[in-house]
Amino acid sequence: MADKPKSHGRLSISASLTPRDLMTPTPRLKGAWTAKIVTLFPEAFPGVLGQSLTGKALQEGLWALETIDLRPFGAGKHRNVDDTPAGGGAGLVMRPDVLGRALDQAANGTPDDATRWPRVYLSPRGKPFTQTDAARFSEAEGMTLLCGRFEGVDQRVIDHFALEEISIGDFVLTGGEIAAQALIDATVRLIPNVLGNQASTEEESFSDGLLEHPQYTKPATWRGHDIPEVLMSGHHQRIAEWRRAEAERLTCARRPDLWARRQQDGEG
Repeated sequence: MADKPKSHGRLSISASLTPRDLMTPTPRLKGAWTAKIVTLFPEAFPGVLGQSLTGKALQEGLWALETIDLRPFGAGKHRNVDDTPAGGGAGLVMRPDVLGRALDQAANGTPDDATRWPRVYLSPRGKPFTQTDAARFSEAEGMTLLCGRFEGVDQRVIDHFALEEISIGDFVLTGGEIAAQALIDATVRLIPNVLGNQASTEEESFSDGLLEHPQYTKPATWRGHDIPEVLMSGHHQRIAEWRRAEAERLTCARRPDLWARRQQDGEG
């Protein structure tokens, strides 16, 4: 009987204070970029990160993924991780003693320098996540991400661990797990050899402060729509000029904030 293929599926959950390596057994190359995720839902990972090129790179040990399950750090026999807000109000707030123990565990073996190992709390009130942030994170040795739930986390945790608050958009999610996967995906794809063609990251949206130009492929005509003639010309300079002009047009029309920033910086 043939061996069963390795699965990206869920691992069993147990009350352990030891972080679980996801996608095991996998090799881990020396110095591989590592994401440590503190979460109430470790089974949510790797999720989409286990698919396509990021999943292949994870299997090959180009990067690593660990989850720290919050529940075993909970207080009392029921492993409570939250309590009512000080001063009253709706909802629940994640407890500092519980989060502190989990973040202490996550800190084991990691450098204190935030440039070498960023520590991020996914929060709707955080600084908007950008491609520049993804590039910065990809150049670190790894990072720790705290996924909040309920009404958020006790402010003392953010202050004590100097957590960088980051938002993926002006909307509210039920928890930070989806945001963490989005941030990791944007970061991991910038790690050398993950995509296989590093040049592709140099021409995409935001790489030069512009949105990406339109893309086309075969067939040359589809439902009455043709590929722009210039792209079929084989004239590399004209193609480059067309793509640049289209990127500028789209950025100006769809992201006036980015366009204004370029104009201010004298790059228009």
